[in-house]
Amino acid sequence: MDPRTVLIVLAHVALLGIAGWLVIVDARTHRLPNRIVLPTLAGTVLLAVIDAVCTGSDAALFRAGGGLLILGGFYLVLRLLSRSGMGGGDVKLAALIGLVLGWHGWTSLAVGAASAFVLGALYALTLILLRRADGSTRIAFGPWMILGAVLGVAVV
Repeated sequence: MDPRTVLIVLAHVALLGIAGWLVIVDARTHRLPNRIVLPTLAGTVLLAVIDAVCTGSDAALFRAGGGLLILGGFYLVLRLLSRSGMGGGDVKLAALIGLVLGWHGWTSLAVGAASAFVLGALYALTLILLRRADGSTRIAFGPWMILGAVLGVAVV
């Protein structure tokens, strides 16, 4: 196995571990702590730069940066439009997810981003139909963002 493949596998295993941790924390507390998200974002940026240096190509790095800006910016707009909806942790996690999905490709970014909203809506609708929630019930969105990102990487 070449060094780049090892790096990619290790990075994805680490990201899955951190994602699992964030799912648990967000489901319990409705928070995505900066002490987890921000170092993960910084480390992932560093890995994308290392990948660009190792491959001699900056195309994936530019896609990753674009994904970070596009998805992070979209969630920032959602947060600004509705303070009671998206939290700041969701915005930072969206930047991280956008970076990873953009590095994989534009299709991964689109599938991962859309999947989060579809899955979150289906979950909320199910809770409403079961009379376990109503329109004002707060639902942690981080787990759906993460599951959408996993689908974006796995499906494409």
